[in-house]
Amino acid sequence: MRAVAGRVTFGFKTSPQHVAFATLDETWAAAAELPVFTAAWMNDHFSDPAAESGGPSFEALTLMAALAHRLPGVWLGHSVLANTFRHPALLAKAATTMDHVTGGRFIVGLGMGWHAWEHEAFGVPLPPLRERFARLVSTVRVLRALGSAAAAAAPGVTLDDAFAPLRGATNEPAPLTPGGPPIFLGGQGPRGLRLAGEAGDGWFIPSIPFTGPDVFAERRGAILRAMEAAGRDPAGFQFVAQVGTGDNAGARAEARELALAYARAGASHVVVAVPSRLGPAGLIAASREVVEPAAAELG
Repeated sequence: MRAVAGRVTFGFKTSPQHVAFATLDETWAAAAELPVFTAAWMNDHFSDPAAESGGPSFEALTLMAALAHRLPGVWLGHSVLANTFRHPALLAKAATTMDHVTGGRFIVGLGMGWHAWEHEAFGVPLPPLRERFARLVSTVRVLRALGSAAAAAAPGVTLDDAFAPLRGATNEPAPLTPGGPPIFLGGQGPRGLRLAGEAGDGWFIPSIPFTGPDVFAERRGAILRAMEAAGRDPAGFQFVAQVGTGDNAGARAEARELALAYARAGASHVVVAVPSRLGPAGLIAASREVVEPAAAELG
């Protein structure tokens, strides 16, 4: 999934909390009839991220694999996978599998992990921020190594790494996508923005308070400067904004204006997050009231 200069694309996000599988399955089936969406996304949590503790949630990688057949030809990804939840080599194998399942249209969206309760409750370590960032860098290195041509057959790849060293590791079968699936990063601080510019294929800004088009433009500029310093061509890099659509016409009208503002601030892809419990009707409403008029206005 590469950005095309002058063109803004749209995706939808239906996350796996407080929803039945049948509802998600029906929603993704309905999405196949909405060609305005070029990508489908979901988050990655063991519980409800909006709650201090607990709450129902499906496991995101398994769920996406189960739904993928509904959207052939559409890009699929997570916004974002928690790096703390999976060993880097396991993530590389899962990403390779999804690359085959989707015919080369899977995106590894990756963040450091943050929700303290679910880490404690499920016995998953949540290291201090500095170590979490170091582990994120390590995972990106491992994903790149196991996606490389050298990993496709013996003698494999060797990587000296503090957290996930590789010793003659092979990733067979190799990914369909040369170099492995694209990696989109979710870091928001200076180090995270720099990592996105130096090693990522795309970057997300979350749809949370204290973000918005002005913050997006500022962080986009920091990534572009990091790319320039690293000697990377920014062509094709995806700058992704996320917009919640709510559950009524007024909220969707606000989402439409926010999507347009993000596009004018330099977003190349805009994700509209639809409450999963609304099912197909919610997605269709978001398409008709948010995405289609925004796309028409942007030309």
